Amino acid sequence: MPHYISKEGLEKLKRELEELKTVKRPEVINRIKVAREQGDLTENAEYSDAKDEQSFIEGRIIEIENLINKSVLISANGGGSNGEVTVGVTVVVDCGGRQMRYTIVGSNEANPTGGLISNESPMGRAFLGKKVGEVAVVNVPKGEMACRIVEIVHG
Repeated sequence: MPHYISKEGLEKLKRELEELKTVKRPEVINRIKVAREQGDLTENAEYSDAKDEQSFIEGRIIEIENLINKSVLISANGGGSNGEVTVGVTVVVDCGGRQMRYTIVGSNEANPTGGLISNESPMGRAFLGKKVGEVAVVNVPKGEMACRIVEIVHG
């Protein structure tokens, strides 16, 4: 399954990658150098902490590079123009008389409390492919919840 990402999300990842490579990596390399100069490394907490941080930074760099390389950019106006819910659109739904508004995003940008739901989440999967007026059945811990698609907003 492709990893969908918005232009903003991709830029955010690129900024984080740049900071890790140009700021954080050199800082931790310097910390390791200074700690080595203190002598015995077996009981040197600063050296140990710096090496742990270096491992984290290098792992995060690899993770971000993989995300960037495997990501599919979400178009500015959302996915499809065929009137269906796709990744990148904002959807207004009525679930049991309560209207909610969600933007369907890739899993890395999901923030349900901020109205951003992943295309891989139960709600996101249920909404995908639906048109205005159709009902999506969402599996929730208490069973199933029916949500009618009220509006699809592109861009």
